[in-house]
Amino acid sequence: MTRVVITGMGALTPIGNSVPEFEAGLRTAKVGFQPITHFDASETGITLAGELHDFEPLKRLGKRDLRRMDAFSQYAMYATAEAVEQAGIDEANTEPETMGVIYGSGIGGLTTIQEQVIKMVNKGPQRVSPMFVPTAISNMASGNMAIRYHAKNICTTIVTACASGTNAIGEAFRQIQSGRAQVMLTGGSEASVNEIGIAGFAALSTLSKATDPQRASLPFDADRLGFVMGEGAGTLVLESLTHAQARGAQILGEIVGYGATADAYHMTSPDPAGTQAARAMQLAIDEARVKPADIGYINAHGTATMGNDSAESKAINSVFGSDSDVLVSSTKSMTGHLLGAAGAIEAVATVGALQSGQLPENVGVTHQDPACQVNLVNADNRDRQTEYAISNSFGFGGHNAVLAFRKWAE
Repeated sequence: MTRVVITGMGALTPIGNSVPEFEAGLRTAKVGFQPITHFDASETGITLAGELHDFEPLKRLGKRDLRRMDAFSQYAMYATAEAVEQAGIDEANTEPETMGVIYGSGIGGLTTIQEQVIKMVNKGPQRVSPMFVPTAISNMASGNMAIRYHAKNICTTIVTACASGTNAIGEAFRQIQSGRAQVMLTGGSEASVNEIGIAGFAALSTLSKATDPQRASLPFDADRLGFVMGEGAGTLVLESLTHAQARGAQILGEIVGYGATADAYHMTSPDPAGTQAARAMQLAIDEARVKPADIGYINAHGTATMGNDSAESKAINSVFGSDSDVLVSSTKSMTGHLLGAAGAIEAVATVGALQSGQLPENVGVTHQDPACQVNLVNADNRDRQTEYAISNSFGFGGHNAVLAFRKWAE
């Protein structure tokens, strides 16, 4: 099988608007939550969100982009511009027919949908924008990327709720691995910090009602209250090893395995036994041709909801053993939950951890839940050189997706 490497990364997150800023935030255990400013959230019962800070889209996007794209597409394009710039991909070194796009979003243009429905109700159907549909539909992040970068291979969108970004990267990995493409732009984007997004998840009782940012998102803690909504995007440029080497690209890491399964259990709740989540991890590890003991770090899904964290902990222990020394953390303790973009920024975090030898801490834990007996990363054990790591993402509907990464070596 073709080896698949990472040659570019982009990130737009609540703790940094570029990969260097994001990684600096992870290293310093920065918490990116603040009172919601996008709208008046007082009636929702939710105070905090992981909004973007000091985001200046015109650094990488044109004014026309801002008029013709929902925020989720703007975020995707911004992160992708950073990744492509780092990778150095262009038409001089890459044939358009060999480059494709597979991108993820859990919901797509939710802000546009909300705005246009309100306009229709208040002013009538004739006032709905002619750009409503092409702005709101979930495939438009992928479509706009393909247009900008002349990517004429596969162009598609993955929508698997909170597993979308990880599934997108995994399916892009498969395209190159099987020889169908040489370069893929992939990742995930989400922009759901708006009235309907916050109100909808609050109605499900999944959001944290905390008012203290430092105690808002507490994955694996006995006092966890639910997740904090985040927004942003993450993009990876994937290439076949031969293509990357032929053009002299800097290689950041390697994807060596991908596992995807379904709980087939419940619309919103994970299987409490974690059986299929465990199988997704095992599939990724098996494809990497390593043993669980070779994995030094797990970037957990870790939403800080009661059911998810305990089920994921059971899944981890069933694969690695309850006496394993594998270290685990959820970066959602700092970024919040970016839904369809979560797996994408967490892939960036995992690759960065392999490169630097410093694992992201699981911030905020003061009383680890006895139902979550995993070895959490903290300030004392975060410095660890490891060759292999995995990143977990689990979505509503029972979607399980796991990526296995290897620190780059010839």
